[in-house]
This record gives sequence, C-alpha cells and structure tokens, in this order.
Amino acid sequence: MTWLAVLGASVGCYLLKLLGLSVPASLLAHPVVARTALLLPVALLSALVAVQVLGGAGALVVDARLPALGLAALLLWRGAPFLVVVVGAAALAAVLRLLG
Repeated sequence: MTWLAVLGASVGCYLLKLLGLSVPASLLAHPVVARTALLLPVALLSALVAVQVLGGAGALVVDARLPALGLAALLLWRGAPFLVVVVGAAALAAVLRLLG
C-alpha cells in the first residue's frame, strides 16, 4: 500500500510539473502573474517558518523559538551576517530553554 501511495504521489507531481511547463509564455509575461510569481516564495517561506515556530502537537505553542525568531529578524534587519543571525538565535533559544 505504501508503494502505491509513493507511485501515485510521483505521478501527481510529474503531472503538476507538466502542467506548469505547458502554460503559454504570453500568460507568464502578464505583469500581475509576474509579480505574484515573485511574491509566492516569500509567502510560502513565511508560512513554513510560522508553522515551525508556533506549531506543536496540533496547537499554538509559544516557547523559546518565538523570541529566537524575533532576535533573528532584528539581526537581519540590522544587517548582521547570516552566520551571526543563526548562532545568535540558536544561543538565545538554548539559554531560554535552559532557564525555563
């Protein structure tokens, strides 16, 4: 049964990719479509981050991840290097989990 699900998902992904490749170039050149295509990755990544930070066991969970995300956003806004952002957020989460 598992292999049937894997094969079905594979065929579905292939057909979805084929559908995307069959869209006419004139439709993709439309300004609204182009702007939406530019904004979609940002929206999807934001949704994934929100689910990972606030989700847990089917409920809204506020723990050390939320302040760590806030610190990461602040450091990115201030122009800190990516490694500093990651290490700073991880260190804050670790300290908060140690204290709590």
